[in-house]
Amino acid sequence: MTLQEILSEKGNRVHTIEAEATLVAATERLVEHNVGSLLVCRTGHCDKRPQIEGIVTERDVLRALAGRGGRLDGLAVRDVMTRKLITAAPSEEVGAVMGLMTEHRVRHLPVICEDGRLAGMISIGDVVKSQHNSMVLENHFLKSYLHGQ
Repeated sequence: MTLQEILSEKGNRVHTIEAEATLVAATERLVEHNVGSLLVCRTGHCDKRPQIEGIVTERDVLRALAGRGGRLDGLAVRDVMTRKLITAAPSEEVGAVMGLMTEHRVRHLPVICEDGRLAGMISIGDVVKSQHNSMVLENHFLKSYLHGQ
């Protein structure tokens, strides 16, 4: 299965925030949309074709809280975001992407087309669910074959 197939099933909606936004605003958006990450885009470019500057995740927020005694005031998204993104292409196989995410210890992966267009966002949960569903289906077919059905 490819990432494009996962995105076709789950959708390609990606939530974004501008780098200048406060970390409090980012936290509110994470909670509002029940997501674990937001793509960070250049000011004024968070529309249909965002100019991506990085990613901010729940972990980034937690690290900021821990480092500042539980206070987020005065922090902007740009202060804590990850700038060097690990990305994948829609045509990549789920197994390879699982290895990539494990190797780089990332839980959210932007999917970028060859032309630079954002195709969507994949989480480690999406990848695990895809692998699980594939194994369940294979198990079903093997049992059917063994039992002559």
